[in-house]
Parts: sequence; C-alpha cells; structure tokens
Amino acid sequence: MAAAIEKIDPLVIEKIAIDAGKEILKVYNGSSPVEVTLKADNSPLTEADCAADALITQRLQDSFPDIPILSEESTGIDYTTRQTWSRYWLVDPLDGTKEFISRNGEFTVNIALIENGDPVLGVVHVPVLGVTYSGRVGDEGDGNREGDGAVKTDAQGRHSISSAKMKSSKFSVRIVASRNHRGDQLDQLINEITRSIGKTEVVSMGSSLKMCLVAEGRADFYPRLAPTCEWDTAAAHAILVAAGGQIVGLDFEPLRYNLKDSLLNPDFIAIADMGFDWQSVVNRVL
Repeated sequence: MAAAIEKIDPLVIEKIAIDAGKEILKVYNGSSPVEVTLKADNSPLTEADCAADALITQRLQDSFPDIPILSEESTGIDYTTRQTWSRYWLVDPLDGTKEFISRNGEFTVNIALIENGDPVLGVVHVPVLGVTYSGRVGDEGDGNREGDGAVKTDAQGRHSISSAKMKSSKFSVRIVASRNHRGDQLDQLINEITRSIGKTEVVSMGSSLKMCLVAEGRADFYPRLAPTCEWDTAAAHAILVAAGGQIVGLDFEPLRYNLKDSLLNPDFIAIADMGFDWQSVVNRVL
C-alpha cells in the first residue's frame, strides 16, 4: 500500500531537490563549456540533467519504494503502465536546460507528487539562488507545522507564501512571460489586459520560476501559449494551489496529469486570484 500523503514529509523531498541542485552546480560552476547532446525531440541534455536525475530517482526509490517515478529522463514508460498509477512522482531534474547552458541562473529542480491526476505536493529548488519553494495541497498553512500550505525558504529563513488577490486599487497587473516563447497571441493578450484592466508590468523569465512568482504574490498572471510537458508544470502547480492560486487550461478547468498517452500540456494560464474574472478577458483574444 502506498504511503499516505500525510506521511510524506515535504522536508524530505526538499532535501532531495537541494542535493540534486548541488550536483547541477558542480557542472554549472565548472570551468569547462557545458557539453550538450540532443534527445529524440531535439531538446538539449547535459551531464547535469543526468546527474540530478540519477540522484533524485535513487533517493525517491530508497525512501518511497512503493511509489513509481516518471522523470523527463524516463519517458519510455508506456501509458498502459502509467494509467494504472493512482499516485506517482513526476520529476524534472533540471527545468530550464537552455537557461542552464546560457548560465543565466534561471533553472530549477522540480519534484511533484501526483495523486489521481492532481498535483498534491511540489518542491521547486533554485540552485543558483539557494531558494526552495514547497507546497502541500490541502494543508491550512497555520505556521505551526513545517510543510503546511506553501512556503519559501531563502537566506531570510522559512516563511509562508500566498498568491496575490486582484484589487481595484492596484496600479498595474503583473504578468510573467516566457523568456524563450513569446508570440503574437501573447502580445495580443497583454494588450487586451492593458486595455480592459489597466497598466501591465511584464517580466520575462525561464523555467518553473514563473509559476513560483505567481505563488508567492509577486505576479498575477502567467499565460503559456506554447508547448510544455507535464513535468514542466506539476511541482510549481502544487505550490501555486497550496498558495491559493491555480493553473487552468484555456477552458479554465484545472490542469490535470497522466490522463492520456501524450505527456504534452495544453496551453495554460497560471492565475493568482481565481476569484477575478480572467476568463472574459482571455476569451476576447483566444
């Protein structure tokens, strides 16, 4: 019988992600150029991806031998097998490989626990910054027990985070956009938000950091109108939900996982305040 969600200590998963980040930094901080190979889908793969994946997979297997693992580097697992999983780990050992290769620091280690199609626990670690985001869905986050709700651990310590609410007194809408994937549709959507709501501030960034900014109240809205895979979003999705937000498809239904053969996500939007009528704004453009 699989370990119950309440028995899994988020601090254990955070430690695994942090240790994987140390493996990545050994390569990142090295003096040699990063060696890159291309996978079958032409996405880049480095020594750091492989080292982080090996550490995470081994540590999760050792700690939770009854919970299967799906990693970006283990996509050969057939859907006929995956569809039998009610609970599994979904891992991106190095999210933002292009950012890693360019050495801009905007890459993360992502580990999520998926239960019946929903992300219920997520950890996103940012190796260069030494920052870790963590979220467990369903906890109240009263501050009395580490791991409750959504938290961020940085140089100032460990503290609860929550997504921001839209207020009429706000002077601008804070939008996060992908550094490498920005097209005409996104520009049209930003223009519509500016026209119908008010001034916009746009920040471009790589990896799952974009969703973490929404989770910690530093951004209101992150539209992703370009391809992603399930391991790109799951960990930050859990954190955002634990913080009070959500990731939805263009139909405004929450993103779900492992429900089909393909591991590609639909276009989606990460939203801080689900009480705000974002759907009418989006529907005017998309």
